[in-house]
Amino acid sequence: MMTKEYITKLKIRGNDEISTLIMPNEIMTKNETKQYIYIVQALLEPSKCKIGKTNNLERRLKEYNNMTGKSQENSYQYLFSCEVTDMTKVERDIKEKYHDLREGKSREIYFFNPTLFENYVRFIKTNPLFVEEIFIKVDDNIKQEVKIVKKTTPSLKERGLSAKDILQKAQKVENDEFYTRYEDVEKELSMYDKSIWKDKVILCNCDDAVDTDERKTSAFVLYFLKKFKELELRKLICIHYGGGIDLFNQGAKGYVFIYIFTKDGFEAIKEYPKNYDGSFDHPHSLKILNEDADIVCTNPPFSRAADYWKITIGSGKKFIIISNITNVKNQPYMSYFKENRVWAGYNRVDYYLNPKKQLVDAAGHWYTNIPIKNRPKYSHLKIVPLNEIPEKYKQYDDSKILLVDNCYIPSNYKKPFAVSVRPILNGLLEKGYKYIQDKEYVPYINGKRKFGKVLVQKVNG
Repeated sequence: MMTKEYITKLKIRGNDEISTLIMPNEIMTKNETKQYIYIVQALLEPSKCKIGKTNNLERRLKEYNNMTGKSQENSYQYLFSCEVTDMTKVERDIKEKYHDLREGKSREIYFFNPTLFENYVRFIKTNPLFVEEIFIKVDDNIKQEVKIVKKTTPSLKERGLSAKDILQKAQKVENDEFYTRYEDVEKELSMYDKSIWKDKVILCNCDDAVDTDERKTSAFVLYFLKKFKELELRKLICIHYGGGIDLFNQGAKGYVFIYIFTKDGFEAIKEYPKNYDGSFDHPHSLKILNEDADIVCTNPPFSRAADYWKITIGSGKKFIIISNITNVKNQPYMSYFKENRVWAGYNRVDYYLNPKKQLVDAAGHWYTNIPIKNRPKYSHLKIVPLNEIPEKYKQYDDSKILLVDNCYIPSNYKKPFAVSVRPILNGLLEKGYKYIQDKEYVPYINGKRKFGKVLVQKVNG
């Protein structure tokens, strides 16, 4: 019997888009029935999708939309469908490939964001049993180009600003408008020995685990999800702030998400204490930090960095975080360096993404309390006898304190001397030198104030 096909129109709720699906005629013999793999999503559950198999796309969509107790507003829509020669085998391949992205309680549900959706589709279409694509929903949020600020942007000098002006302004900002780039997360975290992650619970307590808008999806979470199996993680917990303050430039009416990922899938925690806003300093977040976490990894809002450092370092947990590059000489943080409770990570972070996906300058650096091995930037330190330091890079201030620049460090100088932040970030404290005071040292030369520095001294003279 010849197979007949007919065209049916599917109205997708939410944007009233009309898309065309080629549906097989139901008057087919068992042997002629086509097989399909699909990705479906509920309108009110953008963080999840379902990937499954069927021999009747129209009937399967109706089944989803007729689920008992489901609101009509939470209707399901196809994101993708295709024909395959063996739907059972393809579905099994998907489950094996993405086992770590499947929800723990309902194994049919998968973690969703635009990047992962593209990965799912790409994997399905490269399967040898793939026949042809039937439908794919085109969404402007799925593919977004990063708009790079052109080099014609006026310089700080042309705008009448200095780097110090920018830093001071940033410290007064009440919301965090910067998002860490994935490449910066990968560059730093890949430098640490893989053994530190094995069987550990990672906490990202300032991060949105998933969103249909890539701008609100944490690069930290994406990194750990991609590396979950390779790093042999035990669990990944991420908390998204959802208080009344517009901390992440997403509107005052925020939302709280706690996602817990394990090797068996993920679970979205939906029950919180009354008035829980997801803030890192809320008692419930502190409970998670103190009782569950092994290593904390995130980019906390710069405007609240002092509070974040106090809580995180005080917890005794291991951490790898991003903060202002000048924290090594800012008083709220210097005692931690003096007491050897924190030191610089491997890399600086020069660029972030703003909510418009544009690159912006905002000098930051990684900080950690995890031992650094073979720091590449040790080579930037020029530790030589005092008389070998070029005269133009050393001078004495009005208090007779030696000031050295250009990463020169006197190896035979017994008294305290002052350096810029750069040697500290390059690992000077790991080379036998220590902080002398836990506040910025401000030198004066001929009565004129100079740029603040850090007062250090060689250990044991």
